[in-house]
Amino acid sequence: MGRLFVVHLEGKVYSCKHCRTHLALYEDIVSKSFHSRHGKAYLFSKVVNVSAGENEDRQMLTGMHTVADIFCVGCGSIVGWKYETAHEKSQKYKEGKSVLERYKVSGPDSCNYWVGHEAHGGSDADDA
Repeated sequence: MGRLFVVHLEGKVYSCKHCRTHLALYEDIVSKSFHSRHGKAYLFSKVVNVSAGENEDRQMLTGMHTVADIFCVGCGSIVGWKYETAHEKSQKYKEGKSVLERYKVSGPDSCNYWVGHEAHGGSDADDA
């Protein structure tokens, strides 16, 4: 494997809860009204230090989307997913954006968002 270059962000940073690798900036949040299987999630216009898995079609609460899971490049943990294609016109704003699951990241104040009991059956329940 080649040398790993990690982007260091300045400002209010969301990072991987396992290895503290920087993932996104607070100012890049598009919506805080998303949900995943494990609870709350945030939609970001830009994330860094992630690698994407295979594209797959997923039926979510807001319709069919083509998404790819995203993984922290520091430790390999899955941290969320990226929207590649939204199949419904009203959902096109999500394309190219990424969702980070709150329980898998630490926030700008270094708090861990895991609440343990917050589990929802579906994902992508947004009110945006």
